[in-house]
Amino acid sequence: MKIALMMENSQAGKNATILEQLNTAVEPFNHDVFNVGMDGENDHHLTYIHLGIMASLLLNSNSVDFVVSGCGTGQGAMMSLNAHPGVVCGYCLEPSDAFLFNQINNGNAIAMAFAKGFGWAAELNARYIFEKAFSGPRGQGYPVERREPQVKNAGILNQVKAATMKDSYLDGLKAMDQELVRTAVAGSRFQQCFFDNNQNPEIEAYVRSLI
Repeated sequence: MKIALMMENSQAGKNATILEQLNTAVEPFNHDVFNVGMDGENDHHLTYIHLGIMASLLLNSNSVDFVVSGCGTGQGAMMSLNAHPGVVCGYCLEPSDAFLFNQINNGNAIAMAFAKGFGWAAELNARYIFEKAFSGPRGQGYPVERREPQVKNAGILNQVKAATMKDSYLDGLKAMDQELVRTAVAGSRFQQCFFDNNQNPEIEAYVRSLI
C-alpha cells in the first residue's frame, strides 16, 4: 500500500513526530509512506483546504492508496477531503476510531487532530491509530455478523456521493480558484509522489499545466 501523509501549516512542526510513528507502525507490512506536506516550516503555506485538493489528486490518479491528513482539530481536514469525489475520509481521535473506520466504512483517508488533545503520550496514540488503520484485512465488519449490511451501506454512500458530483473530476478542479489548486500542487515532495506514481494521463496533464 502507498500512503501519503499531509499536514497543514498550523501543525507543521509536528510532522517529524507523526511521520516517525507512521513509518514505525507500517514498516512490518511493507507499506510505502510519502511525506507530501508540510515538513516543518520549510514548505510553502498549506491550509486544510489545500489538503483536500492534494488528497483528491493523489487518490483519483491512483498515485497513492490511502491518505493520512490532519489539522488542529482534524475537523477541517475531514471536511475538506470529503468535499472531493473519490475520497472517503474518516475522523480518528483514537485507535478504536481507526479500527472501526477500517472495518465498517473501508475508506481511503483519515483526518487526525494534531493540536486538540495532543498532550502526554500523543505520539503513542498516533502510532496505535496507524497500527489499527493499516494492519490486517479491511472491510470485515464490526461486529462480524454485521458485515453484509455495512458493506452494502458503504457502497450506497459512495453511489450517493457520486450522484451529487455529476461533473467530471477535472471539471470540478478547473471550476475552483486555480491559484488555490496551483498552491496545492506546488510542493516538490507532492510532485515527486504524484509524478512517480500517477496512473491517469489526463490528471497528470492538468497538474503539469499548473506548474
